[in-house]
Amino acid sequence: MSSTPTREVARRVFAREFNDGGYTFKESDDERAPHYLLLPTGAKANRVFFVGTLTEKEDVGDDNEYWRGRIVDPTGTFFAYAGQYQPEAASALRELEPPAYLSVVGKPRTFETDDGNINVSVQPESITEVDAATRDRWVVETADRTLDRIAAFEDEGNEYARMAREQYDLSVEAYRDAAIAALESLEETDELEAGAEA
Repeated sequence: MSSTPTREVARRVFAREFNDGGYTFKESDDERAPHYLLLPTGAKANRVFFVGTLTEKEDVGDDNEYWRGRIVDPTGTFFAYAGQYQPEAASALRELEPPAYLSVVGKPRTFETDDGNINVSVQPESITEVDAATRDRWVVETADRTLDRIAAFEDEGNEYARMAREQYDLSVEAYRDAAIAALESLEETDELEAGAEA
C-alpha cells in the first residue's frame, strides 16, 4: 500500500447548508491530518464542489492581490477567497466578469468574528467558467446528494449525523426544503426560457 495521501472527495453542497456549518475537526493528532467541516446533514467535508453565478468580485488585499468572489446558487451565497497561494483561482477571479456561471472546488475555511459568530468561506483550488446546463446538472445532483444525506441522518451507525446532532441545533428538514426549492427554481427557469423562445 502506498502511503501517499489520497485527495478527499469534494462534497456537493448547497450554500444554505454550507453556511450553517461552522464546526471543524480532525480525525487524528497528526499535524498534517486533514481538517473537516461538519455538514449539518451529517457528512464531513475536507473539500467542497459547487456551481453558481459569480455576482460580484473584489480585490480585498492590502499589499498583495486577494480576491473575494460572491457566488450564488439557488439556496444562498458562497464567498470564495483566493490570493497568492491560490494563483490559478485568483487569476480566474481577476479575469472573469460577473455575471458568470462558475464551477468551484475548494477547501472550507472558518473564521470567528469579533461577536463570536462563525463565518464559513471557500479557499478555491480551481475555478472554471461553465454554462447554464452544467449549473442545472449540478443543482439536480446536489439535491440528490443532500436528500441522500438527510435519508441517512437518523441511522444510528452514522457517526457524522450523530456528531451533527450534537454540534448543531438545526432541523435537517430545512435542507430538504432548500433542495426541493432549488429543483423547482430550475423548472421556473425552463418555463421562462421556453416562453422567451415562443
